Amino acid sequence: MLDYLIVGGGIVGLSTAYALGTSNPHARIAVLEKEKTVAYHQTGHNSGVIHSGIYYRPGSLKARFAREGGAKLRAFCDARDIPYENCGKVIVAVAPEELPLLDGLYRRGLENRLDLAWLNPEQLHEIEPHARGLKAIHVKSTGIVDYKQVANGLADIISQRGGEIHLNHEVLGIHENKDGVTVECARDSFSSRFLVNCAGLYCDRLAIKEGARPEMRIVPFRGEYYELKPEKRYLVKNLIYPVPNPKFPFLGVHFTRMIDGRVLAGPNAVLGFRREGYRKRDFKLGEFLNAVSYPALWKIAAKNMSYGIGEMARSFSKKRFVAGMKLMIPQIGEEDVFRAQAGVRAQALTRDGVLADDFMMIRHRHALHVLNAPSPAATASLSIGEAICRKVTESAQFV
Repeated sequence: MLDYLIVGGGIVGLSTAYALGTSNPHARIAVLEKEKTVAYHQTGHNSGVIHSGIYYRPGSLKARFAREGGAKLRAFCDARDIPYENCGKVIVAVAPEELPLLDGLYRRGLENRLDLAWLNPEQLHEIEPHARGLKAIHVKSTGIVDYKQVANGLADIISQRGGEIHLNHEVLGIHENKDGVTVECARDSFSSRFLVNCAGLYCDRLAIKEGARPEMRIVPFRGEYYELKPEKRYLVKNLIYPVPNPKFPFLGVHFTRMIDGRVLAGPNAVLGFRREGYRKRDFKLGEFLNAVSYPALWKIAAKNMSYGIGEMARSFSKKRFVAGMKLMIPQIGEEDVFRAQAGVRAQALTRDGVLADDFMMIRHRHALHVLNAPSPAATASLSIGEAICRKVTESAQFV
């Protein structure tokens, strides 16, 4: 009998196992991951940004966890010799109508206790010589890291402490009993006093298997990137972001220098035709029908029709995608970029047609379900793991 069983070997699941093991050194802990490695899906397709929290509503879990989690993440990397950089980023207004939005973003950042600086065009040029803008904010606390390395570091510690990590173990069934839960996989079954669902793109399905009735559904959105050719990487020194439009749910195309030196531009955001569909042609009928039969999806689509059409156009037209890049870096041409990785965002959509904006967790019987862990989940993962640990242990009689 395990004390804690975590489903999902992404960075949130591993951080949860790490926090539970730190808090309860004698606890018997196991992680189930259906893929052949940890960090295979959202963690492994992450942009690598250590977020500051400037975009998030003051007082929200996202804002607090981004700030606190970023500090914990850096300390963890220092202890494990995992490379990262505190490179900073600029948020650039390219049109007059964006200036009031940039002012509001600056005030929000101050409320979130961030170290910010205003930049005029000349100062922006000093930091990002090839970026164009009317005004910008320099967010000094933003950084970059390889989250796969962080996840592998967490997995190593869990194993060294005696925890179990079972790869190639997809959960097929969950059965409640008086003392906890029994989880069935293809070859094995596991009994545990408590289950933590960190299954990401399948967290809602897993919650239903356990008997919970979540008031939301995961709808996958694919984010596509282009990469700058090596000889054009000089155009971006660090991170260059647009001013987000509060009318739309996604940020828009931005530039990210990765820890390995590559520079990505993107992502867009288009509806995925399967939950783990990283290519346009990836399609799974049942998952597609599960998304498009959800009335809440059509509510959010109606509110954001023009934005959605623009994102689809950018998905199929390199010219349109590059046009978005040129707003901030005019020198970029279609010949300077090529298609790169794509990621899939597990977006929780509530029944009333609202994109869940903050972390969402529900407790049901002998289980805790993490139903929404959007960006900055990787940045905040160590703080999220600690919060889950508190929720799990506060009423667990066996601890």
